Amino acid sequence: MLIRISLILALLAALAVGVVNVVVVKDKINTLVTDRNTQRDGRRTAESGWNQSKKDLAKAKEDLTLSQQELAAAKTEREKAVVLAAAQSKRADELADKLAKMAQDLDATQTQLAAYKATGRTAEQVGQLARSLKDTTEALEVANEEKIVLLHTVTRLTNELAKYIGPGDYIVKLRADLRGKILVVDPKWDFVVLNIGESQGVIEDGELLVSRDGKLVAKVVVRSVEKNRCIANVIPGWKLGEVIEGDEVTPAHPAS
Repeated sequence: MLIRISLILALLAALAVGVVNVVVVKDKINTLVTDRNTQRDGRRTAESGWNQSKKDLAKAKEDLTLSQQELAAAKTEREKAVVLAAAQSKRADELADKLAKMAQDLDATQTQLAAYKATGRTAEQVGQLARSLKDTTEALEVANEEKIVLLHTVTRLTNELAKYIGPGDYIVKLRADLRGKILVVDPKWDFVVLNIGESQGVIEDGELLVSRDGKLVAKVVVRSVEKNRCIANVIPGWKLGEVIEGDEVTPAHPAS
């Protein structure tokens, strides 16, 4: 009987221990399940936050790209506006200059009109006077040109006459203000072509000094004269350096 009671007590103790173990294990399982759920929820929350952060970052990049494009567009528009403003300012200045010129022309016209009214002449009479003045001016210019030609001719003939009947070696004098340049140089035959001729007062056998940078280079004598150019030979013994194109020439014996 005692053994049976002992077995029963042992069985009951074992059952009690099993129950206690089951309760403890269950608590541990529940704790583990809770921890697992908490970790799972935390992971899901973190993943959700990460995904949202990725979306926010992508949106921020998109907004940044859009802002950069808008900034570039704004910069381009500003540059266009600056160019347009400069052009408008330049046009405004030009218009202001034109307006000032028109105002001056208007003042001059009004002055001329007042002077015209003061003469008491008709428009036709004033036109005739203007035409007469123009014709007279043109005739005077022609006369001056003819005078210059005649003076050149007289000078040339005087020099030729003096060369034949004058005593000793006659010196041809050229205009004191005569200035020219060498166009062509022939070093083999020592002749040059000048850019001055009969129209400028060059006379055959006239002598010219060739200079460069204020220094004498040579002396030449004119052998052939055309309207606006002449040909001259370098005088032996007067060649102090090489004559080149562009050298300046002046009269060796200027007329007083």
